[in-house]
Amino acid sequence: QVQLVESGGGSVQAGGSLRLSCAAFGSLYSSYCMGWFRRAPGKEREGVANIDSDGSTTYAESVKGRFTISQDKRQNILYLRMNSLKPEDTAMYYCAATLGACPLLRQSDRYNYWGQGTQVTVSS
Repeated sequence: QVQLVESGGGSVQAGGSLRLSCAAFGSLYSSYCMGWFRRAPGKEREGVANIDSDGSTTYAESVKGRFTISQDKRQNILYLRMNSLKPEDTAMYYCAATLGACPLLRQSDRYNYWGQGTQVTVSS
């Protein structure tokens, strides 16, 4: 069993930056995938980025060049650095994990473990 706890959300003005953290408690074993997803009011959940146990990353087109996903494997913490934030980035952000290779970003249903979410609000 894996428990995920996000932190780092908040309110910023457009152009600002935030760093989200996700602490993972429990064992992910040697092969896993962790990702960040978001859901804006009235919209479907969207995959933002993921990273596998080897460090390979995938990003949604909407965040490429602005967001960076990374991990501290010793402390079992996943990060999402968000720069040049836009009002359309406003959403609840969730951390998720699954064992094995990374699913496609749109395949959120293949992630077995989810955090409770952290709110990001970007004002214009």
